[in-house]
Amino acid sequence: MKKHLFLFTVLIFSKALVNEVRASLLYPVVVSTWPFLEAVRAAWNAVDGGFSAVDAVVEGCSACEKLRCDGTVGPGGSPDENGETTLDAMVMDGVTMEVGAVAAMRYVPEGIKAAKLVLEYTKHTMLVGDQASAFAISMGLPGPTNLSSVESIEKWTKWKDSSCQPNFRKNVIPRDSCGPFHPNGPSIRRCLMDNELRPNEFGSVNVGLHSHDTISMAVIDQIGQIAVGTSTNGATFKIPGRVGDGPIAGSSAYADAEVGACGATGDGDIMMRFLPCYQAVENMRLGMEPKLAAKDAISRIARKYPNFIGALFAVNRNGTHAGACHGWTFQYSVRNPGMNDVKVFTVHPQ
Repeated sequence: MKKHLFLFTVLIFSKALVNEVRASLLYPVVVSTWPFLEAVRAAWNAVDGGFSAVDAVVEGCSACEKLRCDGTVGPGGSPDENGETTLDAMVMDGVTMEVGAVAAMRYVPEGIKAAKLVLEYTKHTMLVGDQASAFAISMGLPGPTNLSSVESIEKWTKWKDSSCQPNFRKNVIPRDSCGPFHPNGPSIRRCLMDNELRPNEFGSVNVGLHSHDTISMAVIDQIGQIAVGTSTNGATFKIPGRVGDGPIAGSSAYADAEVGACGATGDGDIMMRFLPCYQAVENMRLGMEPKLAAKDAISRIARKYPNFIGALFAVNRNGTHAGACHGWTFQYSVRNPGMNDVKVFTVHPQ
């Protein structure tokens, strides 16, 4: 009897040890849109040092904000029609499914930390505008401060000198100046045939690699918990008050620790109509591998908007990852226990 008990104990211990070793080979994992190497390294150093998935996501996105990645993350980039920079950010805990987000936030340079404050200290999901700024400052973040930079003001000035073109207005007059804008007569929306497209609605003409971008990051920590986060200063020359997909859970990012995570980037005004990251995670829940899950989520948008520009990555709970894109070549960055440093993966349009 003692011998059997001993063997049973050894078997249980061995199984636990195997599971621990297997987990140590899988985790932690950091995945991010674009070759934002320093952001991924910051997140990796945090999670490899024992930080939670949520805290590691904040560390990674915060590094990108400080570096002003591509001029499209953090303060100092993407001026709106008034020449002002505002921030959108989001954090999602894939274990509790809690979300904290801020949108159209002025005067506070640390968007991702403000989003985490919403997650940690409120029962809300999102705060917006000046009230989001006041909340973040009241909770200890620095501000108020001007989020514009010499570069963003120069970009805005050049745009003004070009009669404020391109812009995001439609069906307004005057068409070739900076406003004020008024509706161009009554808006009449007739029925369309199935194969007929509305001009100016089925493309991403104002969106390019350096005019509109987001860091979207997923982290699986040492015990397999998953979180995602995003940070962006939105579309260049956007209409003041515009909120893109960055702070929208399920659009720019989504996480469920039972399944996996997703991060997206591109024309948020189109992508947020489809919640592509929610779709990708749900695809994985149904048994799809990350590659097929990502491709399916992107193709759903492309069928309706064949000229849109966008991309996403999907990573399952075991750390297997893949990407899909439409309208541009996409790159995403990964660090896991099998790598000595961050590795960049390139995905071509499907």
